[in-house]
Amino acid sequence: FLQELPSYRSIARRRTTILSRDKQSGTLLKPTDSYSSQLEGGITENFNSQSIRKYALNISEKRRLRNIQETQMKYLSEWDQWKRYSSKSWKRFIGKAREMTTHLELWREDIRSIEGKFGTGIQSYFSFLRFLVLLNLVIFLIIFMLVLLPVLLTKYNITNSTFVLIPEHNQCDLMPLTLFQGFLEETCLFYGHYTIDGVKFHNFTYDLPLAYLLSTIAYLALSLLWIVKRSVEGFKINLIRSEEHFQSYCNKIFAGWDFCITNRSMADLKHSSLRYELRADLEEERIRQKIAERTSEETIRIYSLRLFLNCIVLAVLAACFYAIYRATIFSQEHMKKEIDKMVFGENLLILYLPSIVITLANFITPMIFAKIIHYEDYSPGFEIRLTILRCVFMRLATICVLVFTLGSKITSCDNYSCELCGYNQKLYPCWETQVGQEMYKLMIFDLIIILAVTLFVDFPRKLLVTYCSSWKLIQCWGQQEFAIPDNVLGIVYGQTICWIGAFFSPLLPAIATLKFIIIFYVKEMSLLYTCRPSPRQFRASNSNFFFLLVLLIGLCLAIIPLTISMARIPSSKACGPFTNFNTTWEVVPKTVSTFPSSLQSLVYGVTSEAFAVPFFMIICLIMFYFIALAGAHKRVVVQLREQLSLESRDKRYLIQKLTEAQKDVKNRVDGR
Repeated sequence: FLQELPSYRSIARRRTTILSRDKQSGTLLKPTDSYSSQLEGGITENFNSQSIRKYALNISEKRRLRNIQETQMKYLSEWDQWKRYSSKSWKRFIGKAREMTTHLELWREDIRSIEGKFGTGIQSYFSFLRFLVLLNLVIFLIIFMLVLLPVLLTKYNITNSTFVLIPEHNQCDLMPLTLFQGFLEETCLFYGHYTIDGVKFHNFTYDLPLAYLLSTIAYLALSLLWIVKRSVEGFKINLIRSEEHFQSYCNKIFAGWDFCITNRSMADLKHSSLRYELRADLEEERIRQKIAERTSEETIRIYSLRLFLNCIVLAVLAACFYAIYRATIFSQEHMKKEIDKMVFGENLLILYLPSIVITLANFITPMIFAKIIHYEDYSPGFEIRLTILRCVFMRLATICVLVFTLGSKITSCDNYSCELCGYNQKLYPCWETQVGQEMYKLMIFDLIIILAVTLFVDFPRKLLVTYCSSWKLIQCWGQQEFAIPDNVLGIVYGQTICWIGAFFSPLLPAIATLKFIIIFYVKEMSLLYTCRPSPRQFRASNSNFFFLLVLLIGLCLAIIPLTISMARIPSSKACGPFTNFNTTWEVVPKTVSTFPSSLQSLVYGVTSEAFAVPFFMIICLIMFYFIALAGAHKRVVVQLREQLSLESRDKRYLIQKLTEAQKDVKNRVDGR
């Protein structure tokens, strides 16, 4: 009878392989009476393998196993007992510490309230914003400890310092750009202020140029590792949740409740969060069903429409890039020539023209992309991702256009030779400060635009919708929705500016931290008082991973101009800590030359091609091994899922046979 089960053939097919594997390994499975007896034997053999709390047992079974553990403790030596007690105490301490840190988490209650009222999609934006606040704070601490603190010690005569030698005829002739930057450009906000060559302590001399370069490498490496770590965690969750939609429904319905919640308001927020998640799942399921039911004519029509709309998107991007390029060229050409003949307003317009054009492009293009995306008929999750990709390409590419346009102007010489310094020292005697000022202006302008839109667009729109709802124009305009792609791109854009500008303006991470804190409260007020929940639901599991992926793209784009400016463009000879070096990177070979000969040989050997090629091959082999291992694990998971499916079919088959047997018995009894 059991041979008729659907899974019997599958088991028979694998039995030969399994038995041969068991004979080779010398291990055979022993039958046990029950799961609890097997568990008890496992605890007896391996006392400290894992906590009883992790076992899926009821309280009485866990108490019985706890008593067994305590009884076994009596037969251990004093040293083993002390180790077990200390390990248990340490785990308990770690658990309490983690519980305390969750209560100290920044904006914890605000974000949970937003999750309950507006769903996990919008909650993921505010969690992402909190991550950027912490990241910029850590970056500022790195720069402060390595660069700013030695400068402050020198300023207040706590230590003695040596300064770089700047020729008198080649001093930086920077004119005040605005009323604000006029008194800020000679402070520690910009690159040109750091002219210290070394800080002398009792036993050594602190090399500030090397520390300046290492601080840049440190915050870029920290950002990369932190983002990758969070991305891997989000990718695991995304992979698990995207495998099976039915499993996602079951997890939310039967295992989605947190039984540690005792507060009524928190329970309501959890109800709302689960409801939003289920709505997002149902919306995506509706879109998938709609796509599956499309005819060939509808498929051709929708793809043709998407092709046409993408051509419009490319035309908009090309127009924005050309406008930024022309605005930067115009501003740089007129900034030095006619600046004294202009009135204050015209002067301000010329100086801030690239920032104004970039800000306008970043403000207008997301609205155009948001209108276009509605006609392309995508799912809500993919709609967010595609809009973010378009906007991130727009925003980050505008920064790259600005930086590379400035770089071309800095390294170009028209009517005179620049063989002496290697760059246009007449127009840009301290070009690093000039680039830092451009990044500073972009950062400030971005904050001004966010505040202005919230105060002068969102709040008046809310008032008009509330008190003038009878007007047809106001009805068509409607109440504001919280646009996740536009808001995410705004903070990714600001973070990319911070990564690029931190080398040229060391205090920019502190400004970015304050900016993101202000944005959090402004966006929270705007969300609570001016916005309505979106009728299209978004899932946070996909959003968190994708936000970090977009941020990683921004980091990679920020590394490119920084690497070029440090390794290829000659450093300024009128300001900064690298005046005595041809490029910023030359401080590294100079520092290595001061090492002992054996250490120099080691460094040169590690950086040589003879070491790099075998190291790269070993890394490739390790990568291929892990790829093959991941493929094997994936096949095992597929087999286990098939086995679970077969077991469910076995149960249905057994129930069917049992029902038939009961009917036969009943018919026989009735026949008698």
